[in-house]
Amino acid sequence: MGWSGSGWCRCSPTAEPAPAPRGGPIELGSPVPAAVDTRAFKRSLHHSDRYNRRGFGLGEEVAGSLEQAYQSNLIASLRENGYQLQHGRLSVKLAEAFGFCWGVERAVAMAYETRRHYPTERIWITNEIIHNPSVNDHLREMNVLFIPVDGGVKDFSDVASGDVVILPAFGATVQEMQLLNERGCHIVDTTCPWVSKVWNTVEKHKKHAFTSIIHGKVKHEETLATSSFAGTYLVVLDMAEAQMVCDYILEGGDRHAFMARFAKACSPGFDPDRDLARVGVANQTTMLKSETEEIGRMFERTMLQRFGPTELNDHFVAFNTICDATQERQDAMFSLVDEPLDLMVVIGGYNSSNTTHLQEIAVSRGIRSFHIDTPERIGPGNRIEHMPLGGALETEWPFLPEGPIRVGITSGASTPDRVVEDVIERLIELCEA
Repeated sequence: MGWSGSGWCRCSPTAEPAPAPRGGPIELGSPVPAAVDTRAFKRSLHHSDRYNRRGFGLGEEVAGSLEQAYQSNLIASLRENGYQLQHGRLSVKLAEAFGFCWGVERAVAMAYETRRHYPTERIWITNEIIHNPSVNDHLREMNVLFIPVDGGVKDFSDVASGDVVILPAFGATVQEMQLLNERGCHIVDTTCPWVSKVWNTVEKHKKHAFTSIIHGKVKHEETLATSSFAGTYLVVLDMAEAQMVCDYILEGGDRHAFMARFAKACSPGFDPDRDLARVGVANQTTMLKSETEEIGRMFERTMLQRFGPTELNDHFVAFNTICDATQERQDAMFSLVDEPLDLMVVIGGYNSSNTTHLQEIAVSRGIRSFHIDTPERIGPGNRIEHMPLGGALETEWPFLPEGPIRVGITSGASTPDRVVEDVIERLIELCEA
């Protein structure tokens, strides 16, 4: 019997295990054996009675806990009143799209349902459920265990048969799913459907012998998972790296220098002289939309220049893998930075890619902007501890200037409304001091 969303249904008793690591440790980004048919493995896993990606029908039972932990009456009121607040000398303007997206809400709710459905079982999670410290702390308080990582190696040695393992919103690598399936774990898959869409895209690239050019951060959990579903792949961080690859496609160059630059960002055995003749573009869903689109156009122009219009479709393919929620939050941020603001506060985990890109938008407009992960970064006194782009934590004092002040606020897709409320309340306290 297995869960089907509307109830329990009869299905195959276990997923057919594909070759998987036998031990406990898995190095982050370790390659999937070429012989593994990732599509066949996914189909088999999805029919297992130890696999669940629908939840447990306990939404109403966990709704109160979720509301208490993450929702905010103040933020709900601001949404109904033009996303603005005036309190004494402080004017707050919220972005019109911010905070929890649907995929994050779904993942967090499924994690809460899992604890309710398995009240006594050991529950693990392979990564942070989302990139937000307060949410992950709540899961720890619910006795959800996090797979330890030491030196870039995840240690699954304490995970036993019958344990419950949650796959986070970013997904998990094929290797991890194989190991957990082979070990007889109950898998609760909260992977965002937008991430799964990217996996399907790179599998299409693999099926038709295209190299996947993945716009993403090579060590980010989502990009690690996506690359595990790809065949031949190359990860590019930004426009500069994409331009290097395009230049190599058109002009060739120093193969040794190229491989030195991308040694940790490509599939095993990658050969730029062989593997850049047919390329498809995909992305980490939380990257900057405009940059992903431009990288796609850059590779299309490059392949057009090299192979001509009649052969373009044989050498270039692109599918839209940009997440709607990421796009909405970035569009809202571009609108917000057009407002007259004295400073910006961007709230989200420091390891949150989508939050970092919101900060980039503010900085690109020359706005004094502060990226914080929790409300406690503000104070004591008129100071703020924040993370500059590409830098380390630093403290700025004084934080708020004298006189009337206009503050823009946005938050990443992993940030609860309750956290945004707490930030606003701290700003109010500073302005009243």
